[in-house]
Amino acid sequence: MKKLLIALMAALALPAGAETFAKGADIGWLPQMEATGYKFYDKQGKQQDGLQILKDHGINTVRLRTWLNPSDDRASGHNSKDETVAMAVRAQKMGMRVMINFHYSDSWADPQQQRKPAAWVGHDFPQLLKDVYAHTYDVMSALKQAGVTPEWVQVGNETRTGMIYPEGHTDNWPQLAQLINQGYDAVKVVSPASKVVLHLDRGNDKQWFRTWFDNATANGAKYDVIGLSYYPYWLDGRPDYTLSIDDLGDNLKDLVARYGKEVMVVEVGGEDKQPQNTYDMLLAVQRKVREVPNHKGLGVIYWEPQGARSWSHYELSAWGDDGRPTKAMDAFLDSL
Repeated sequence: MKKLLIALMAALALPAGAETFAKGADIGWLPQMEATGYKFYDKQGKQQDGLQILKDHGINTVRLRTWLNPSDDRASGHNSKDETVAMAVRAQKMGMRVMINFHYSDSWADPQQQRKPAAWVGHDFPQLLKDVYAHTYDVMSALKQAGVTPEWVQVGNETRTGMIYPEGHTDNWPQLAQLINQGYDAVKVVSPASKVVLHLDRGNDKQWFRTWFDNATANGAKYDVIGLSYYPYWLDGRPDYTLSIDDLGDNLKDLVARYGKEVMVVEVGGEDKQPQNTYDMLLAVQRKVREVPNHKGLGVIYWEPQGARSWSHYELSAWGDDGRPTKAMDAFLDSL
């Protein structure tokens, strides 16, 4: 049915909103899963390339985190420049769009931890500005040399309280804005067409987003897209997304109206053991993003849908113990 609708839109020369809408997967764990022997199976139980299975479920975009000097740890390492470039090339060859996510760390950066890379420890602030620019430029240049033009590039990951602590904490917005702008400038020098994303967690919290982006605006931080995480599982009342989905929708519309930027849910996830609930939530999230006026809602990206709990111990994948995608993944096929 979906293929018929797409063909119909093409024949009638209708706006192909369904095809420009990003349906994504953050797949930083995928190469490690493959390297450790994890086997992916399609719905029929046939062993298949995990990325192909995602594509067959409507995924047209990949999001790739990149770290400066990561360890070889299976769960919290890898995602080096070389690995990021290799994965981006592989995805692009499959016709997928690419988002690069700079953590500016050697491992996870999120609201609980924004550790600067070990190689940058002891650097004064002027040097940190140079570090951010050089690292961003280096990775973007490697992608360009490999023939990849990322459609989106995140400068920082879930930077609710800033990044590259302590210099880039939100306690010092003028410095944080300067660090952001070094990343922005490096992206644009190498790839002017790439859109720079600034990303916060708790996408249903309108007041927090207003406070943060008001400060970003006041301090001259440069960006093109506002990225949001939305994980009902981690909110009060988990995993009942119905308690917060309208707040997410209101926030998306408010951000567009207030800042004039495009918006995108760059991380979402639901409990793997509740696939119907996660399916329903994903349909609702996609609907809310599509309802943003003037096509400024760009898409929805699931964080590590293939990251099966049996391998990762992560409870919010969309993969079962049998190595197959759960019903949750059908939400990307069943939404226009």
